[in-house]
Amino acid sequence: MKPRSKKSKQNEASESNAAPIKPARKWAFRLVALLVLPALLVMAEVVLRLGGYGHSPDFFKRIKIQGEDYLVQNDDFSLNVFTKEIARSPGALRMKAHKPAGTFRIFIFGESAAMGDPEPAFGAGRYMEVLLREKFPGVKIEVVNVAFTAINSHVILPIARECAKHDGDLWIVYMGNNEMVGPFGAATVFGKQAAPLPYVRLVLAVKRTRVGQLLAAGMEKIGGHANKAPSWGGMQMFLNNQIAPDDARKETVYRNFKGNLDDILKAGTSAQAKIILNTVAVNLKDSPPFASMLNSNLPADRQASFEDAMARGRSRETQGDFAGATQTYEQAAQWQPKSAELQYAWGKCLLAMTNLAAAREHLQDACDDDALPFRTDTRINSVIREAAQQNEGRGVTFLDTAAILSANSAENLCGQETFYEHVHFDFDGSYRLGLLWAQQAAKMLAAGNASRDDGWASQEQCEQLLGLSDWNRALVIEEMIGRLQVPPFSSQPNNEQRIERLRARDSALHGRMNTNEAAAARENFLKQLQRQPDDFVLHENFAAFLQATGDVPEAIAEWRLVHELIPHDYLTYFQLGHLLRGPGQLAEAETDLRQALALRPGLTEGWNELGNVLVLRENLNEALASFAVARRQRPQDGQIVFRIAEVQSMLHERPEAIESYREAITLSPASWEPHYELGGELDAAGQLESARDQFGEAARLNPNYSRVHFNYGILLAKLGQFDEAQHEFEETLRLEPGYRGATESLAKIQILKRRANRN
Repeated sequence: MKPRSKKSKQNEASESNAAPIKPARKWAFRLVALLVLPALLVMAEVVLRLGGYGHSPDFFKRIKIQGEDYLVQNDDFSLNVFTKEIARSPGALRMKAHKPAGTFRIFIFGESAAMGDPEPAFGAGRYMEVLLREKFPGVKIEVVNVAFTAINSHVILPIARECAKHDGDLWIVYMGNNEMVGPFGAATVFGKQAAPLPYVRLVLAVKRTRVGQLLAAGMEKIGGHANKAPSWGGMQMFLNNQIAPDDARKETVYRNFKGNLDDILKAGTSAQAKIILNTVAVNLKDSPPFASMLNSNLPADRQASFEDAMARGRSRETQGDFAGATQTYEQAAQWQPKSAELQYAWGKCLLAMTNLAAAREHLQDACDDDALPFRTDTRINSVIREAAQQNEGRGVTFLDTAAILSANSAENLCGQETFYEHVHFDFDGSYRLGLLWAQQAAKMLAAGNASRDDGWASQEQCEQLLGLSDWNRALVIEEMIGRLQVPPFSSQPNNEQRIERLRARDSALHGRMNTNEAAAARENFLKQLQRQPDDFVLHENFAAFLQATGDVPEAIAEWRLVHELIPHDYLTYFQLGHLLRGPGQLAEAETDLRQALALRPGLTEGWNELGNVLVLRENLNEALASFAVARRQRPQDGQIVFRIAEVQSMLHERPEAIESYREAITLSPASWEPHYELGGELDAAGQLESARDQFGEAARLNPNYSRVHFNYGILLAKLGQFDEAQHEFEETLRLEPGYRGATESLAKIQILKRRANRN
């Protein structure tokens, strides 16, 4: 054993001789910690608030609209759980700060499905509103939809606690789809996964303070996260966050959901509100799982047997041998029983054999085992049912929405007759859900309120009242077609058929659009607006209709009316900026777009549109800066990179433009325009063969554009490929017979060919 040094002995002696801390001094230190530190934190909080640092953590903010006090959405609310790059926000809303007499106020809580996505103007809440309005004409029906995209029960609980202060007569709770993927979920991309409930609530409580927001920002900066934060990418963001069906983290999520749901119900009942608690319906029949995770510990020979059985099952299913396919899938389940893909295929075969009970079981298993869990599963709905039982007799009405909507299908399964894709309701599904809610609300309204006894308004009548014209309907369908063309939807095996069905609907709608129909739709809008002049959503629908029919001046006027009703909302500024660009009112367009971006800095479309306006105003450097912001927010968007390249070209920054065009091609390989413009830059740089190749690719991708063929022909002629050039000029004239440049070039080619033949 090594002897201790003389120095260490001296230190030991000095430590042993040190006087112990007296108890009085210990209590003084404790008193300082108890009083001084909290006082310092309070002072820091006050200073930060007075200095304007941070954001309000509240869901509502109070403003004056036309001289009256209103509560409107706080667009910064979601910064409590999201970074600014991916922050989601509720839709525009407004309600009087003090509920007027004779008003029946309804709050809707949930995520995107409850919000009414893809178009909240025609969601279940809006159908319910007009159903109740028609049924009880003497009652002012006020629906305040506080649901929004990407949130879950952790975010809904503080919203509910705020709503408890604002005289809600009825709460509708429809939530569960985002528990696994939303904030603090087991498969989330929004920070810590499957955190225990006490931790979540502590984090959310701290971030309600300005001091907490400052600390969070500092930690992000120190960790380098502030410079590499991802932009919003929709469901595609989650592709690398797959989770196994039996992952232990899911149990934490179920416990958290139960705790949050219990507290939401407690907040509502304590506020004397009646509550409709719903199970959540999802598309089991026509939405295959987004991903499967297999047991990686399975021996190689058994994995091979599983893959062989799956291949044989698919082959038999394709041939219509559903009984044989079912037997083969049953064999495959011996090795990988938790394969969501297997369970879905098995369920579809059983459905084809009309074995409905067994089919439902396997299709539900496919949902429960989905490795990208964007749908409410069996356990979430079980928690909802248990909570309803525990709160029976306390003002909570249980609505088994999943079972009731399933009963509308011949197979007793929800599918494409109700949903666009996995959870978002089609127009028909939204009406059915809205009617269910209205029927329950009517039981509460019946006492003391006169009602019409001629039944409920039909779906067609509701859509007249909502201003759902064919033009508005087509906008929604086209939005969904675009969504389905990107992951994870694009990898689902039935996606092409789903898109084709939507395209057929879109085509049918456009086939009905004519001058007479437009006039009738316009007349209906004016009639409904006369009845409901303060319905800003109806005004928005009318503005969208006017845009779609090409009446830009009237659309601008209508958006200005919307702005008067919701002056706090970014969308009115954005739409006005976009529309004013068309008739060349560029200064006004720029002003409105900058206002929109002041309210919503994360609005990528706003930065892009501002860039377009600045280009027209010949402020090219500012335009480039605006497009650069859009690019940072959405780095995978090839169209934004393309616009950057165009501005670089205008600024004569040829090397930078060439590089940007190449990047745009990488991001959007099916787009012809970057090839076409890159061809022009390469031609100007003297890289003729490369320019020819780019024009050739542009012609292949867009064979019906005459100028592509013309420029391709010019490059071919420069390179002495006269026969090929002649073909391109002839194709140009076929597409654009009067184009003089092509006629002259064709004549020159003939001369050059004759000279070449003489030589």
